[in-house]
Amino acid sequence: MGKNRTWQVLLFFCVLGLGLVLGQVSYSIPEEIPKGSFIGNIAQDLGLDLKRLNKGKARIHTGDDTEYIALNKDRGVLSIKERIDRETLCGQTTPCALHFQIMLEDPMEFYTVTVEITDINDNPPVFRQNEIKFEINELAQTGARFVLERANDQDVGVNGLQSYTLNPSDHFVLQLHSDADGHKNVEMVLQKSLDREKNGHLTLMLTALDGGDPQLSGTMQIEIAVLDANDNAPVCSQSVYKAAVAENAPLGTLLTTVSASDADQGLHGIVSYSVSTEGANSLFDVDPREGVVKLIGNIDYEKQKYYQLNIQARDHGGHVDVCKVMISVNDINDNKPVITIMSKSKAISEDSKKDTAVAILGVQDPDSGENGKVQCFINDNIPFSLKSTSSNFFSLVTDNELDREGQKDYNITVTCTDEGVPSLSNSVTLSLQISDVNDNAPVFQKSSYEASILENNSPGLSIFAISAQDADWNQNARISYMLEESTINGASVSAYVSVNADSGVINALRSFDYEQIKDFQFHVRAQDGGSPPRSSNVSVRIIIQDQNDNAPQVLYPVHTGSSLVAEIVPRSADVGYLVTKVVAVDVDSGQNAWLSYKLQKNTERALFEVGAQNGEIRTIRQITDKDAVKQKVTVVVEDNGQPSRSATVNVNVALADSFPEVLSEFSDFTHDKEYNENLTFYLVLALAVVSCLFIVSIIAIFSVKCYRWRRERMFYESNGHLPVIPYYPPLYADAGNTGTLQHVYNYEVCRTTDSRKSDLKHMRPCSQSIISLNTNGTLTLPHAHREKFIIEDTDDKVRIFVNISGLFYITLSVCK
Repeated sequence: MGKNRTWQVLLFFCVLGLGLVLGQVSYSIPEEIPKGSFIGNIAQDLGLDLKRLNKGKARIHTGDDTEYIALNKDRGVLSIKERIDRETLCGQTTPCALHFQIMLEDPMEFYTVTVEITDINDNPPVFRQNEIKFEINELAQTGARFVLERANDQDVGVNGLQSYTLNPSDHFVLQLHSDADGHKNVEMVLQKSLDREKNGHLTLMLTALDGGDPQLSGTMQIEIAVLDANDNAPVCSQSVYKAAVAENAPLGTLLTTVSASDADQGLHGIVSYSVSTEGANSLFDVDPREGVVKLIGNIDYEKQKYYQLNIQARDHGGHVDVCKVMISVNDINDNKPVITIMSKSKAISEDSKKDTAVAILGVQDPDSGENGKVQCFINDNIPFSLKSTSSNFFSLVTDNELDREGQKDYNITVTCTDEGVPSLSNSVTLSLQISDVNDNAPVFQKSSYEASILENNSPGLSIFAISAQDADWNQNARISYMLEESTINGASVSAYVSVNADSGVINALRSFDYEQIKDFQFHVRAQDGGSPPRSSNVSVRIIIQDQNDNAPQVLYPVHTGSSLVAEIVPRSADVGYLVTKVVAVDVDSGQNAWLSYKLQKNTERALFEVGAQNGEIRTIRQITDKDAVKQKVTVVVEDNGQPSRSATVNVNVALADSFPEVLSEFSDFTHDKEYNENLTFYLVLALAVVSCLFIVSIIAIFSVKCYRWRRERMFYESNGHLPVIPYYPPLYADAGNTGTLQHVYNYEVCRTTDSRKSDLKHMRPCSQSIISLNTNGTLTLPHAHREKFIIEDTDDKVRIFVNISGLFYITLSVCK
């Protein structure tokens, strides 16, 4: 670098509870060196591997917003990132240094680095004023002193202000005095008496020089007006005044009182006071008459610990003396601890181990002594603790097991309190999310489910929905439902029901029959979307509810088409005699299978009754001679469903005392049956005869009409005249059978001697119009179409066309 660079490496390592290693290294560089300039090999000086710098995500933590130093992790060197001006950074404070930390992660480590900034001669001495004026009495004695304004050089050491020169120096010479703080004050001493009559005005040039290389300078012009008669200067009663003030003292606080005396009398003996120290006018003020020094601005112990004031005592003749006031600032506890988050994790897994670090905090208090000592703590009842890793550094670590399902995030408040009186505190809140792991299986709302469905349901009907909850989050809590494979009556459960994977709705895939299956059971698995997934099962039972879809079935008595069964009751039977018992069953269940019995017909002299519940047929009176031997009892069996269903059974009863009597009576049943069949035949035959007579009458009427029509036709042909064409309304034209023209309807009637072969057929309508329109717009009707009857005789049938009222045609065909 071509510049003197001194560095000193002080390394000490401490293995702490969290694995943090501390080290310290110091460098020295001049100010104003270019950006990118090399400072030092931090990796070599700290004994770190370059891989550790990259893997540990090495970074610089400065504690403020300005970063002057850059870290090259690939080379392990420190370089200049921003221009460094020592005067801006430290002012007059020496030595001037930058303090920062090098942070590493995995494991967390940090190192303290100090870079001392040395001064260069980049600032010339500067006077606050370009010109200063004095009024000096011509009687001023040699050796009279005049305090000049001190030049200000922001550089320090040899580069700071070193000397003054005065030109011309015929009447005055310069004298330098160094203060306790090292500042050089300059005084102008009269060495030759003034003569106002020779020279009433003098102009001098004061030059301030520093000791840098090259040397820099600043100038101020001194204007001297020579006065007459005042030959005594004010004299301060003390050369130095001392005062102390607290940094939080209110404005207007009295600090001290300065005084000066002037041997002159009258106007020349009146002394006025003023503050001549540069920059102090905004903080301190002196009463020009009384010399009382007061505080008029805010002072801060952390910025400046003491002040030196120069109070000028001036008379009206221009003579002055300087009273020095030394003011010390007392520290009070007026600064809260400053908490800096150096490293922080946004989220931590709920399965993290104990003592896992989640944040590193740096704490500073600008106050001094007990006011700057800090203690930190966090809020209670949280699974975290705060551990002190070194002076002013704290680590926030896990102190117990985490459970995201119990609490998914934490707001951790770190509070730091100093030991001042009264103590001041500051706090910062860290938000920490607990990330989820799939540590919970889905849990069903019930240990088992049971639902019912009516039989004869429609396939696809939703039965009910099951539901499970997962205490995890996001994908780990996304539940899918599925059937566990099993069989019901030899068939897969998936042929009976299905479950919606997302909603858990169970649907029936077939129509159930209570008489075939009354209930069935299966298992549903709920599985989350975690990796690996977790699942749980639940038992589901579906109960089929019965409907009244089956009518009662009579088991006894049994009837067949070829046999006749009868119950024999002796005429001497007592009242309540058990004739027989109707036995019926209903395959339904519950009240749908509750059967009741009743007689369908019950005459006034009823002989029998049936038990409503048991179906027993018993006599309700004594049998008399008037009671017929053959008795027919109709029993209705009815269930209790809604709506109810029923069955009917006929019970034949024979009232006889001997079997031959019963046999003779029931042989009449056969004759009655044959008689009924003959009666039916005669009725059918009579109906056929009546129908034939009706058809014959129609044919006779049509024959008469046909005969008359032929006679009229022969009459017109014999006279040789055309028939008169009647007028028809013009709206009768209809070619598509959609208007108002008449339609032709064809009916074909075929009658034979056998009534079972007679037939009547309705033929399709005729679509052609029977009216024509000639060229002159006259409507005409063909002669052949004006006839009422047309008889067409063929080999097998006679067709008769009938025009009824000119609206439609009926065609009748009579079979021969």
